[in-house]
Amino acid sequence: MGFGSYDESEQQEVDTDFDDDDAVKSGENSHDGTIEFENGASSDELLDRLKEIKNEETEEPDT
Repeated sequence: MGFGSYDESEQQEVDTDFDDDDAVKSGENSHDGTIEFENGASSDELLDRLKEIKNEETEEPDT
């Protein structure tokens, strides 16, 4: 059989009969806890670092 030929024997039947029991339940794995994150830097330090990064991105590379 050549490239692009259609052969019904290669086709597979797919079960499309889904029950509600098969569906994903979005609230099933919900989490009601809290998350805290401390990075050790102040807001001012982080803003200064962001400004440095932005300045580095806008500078032309030396050629």
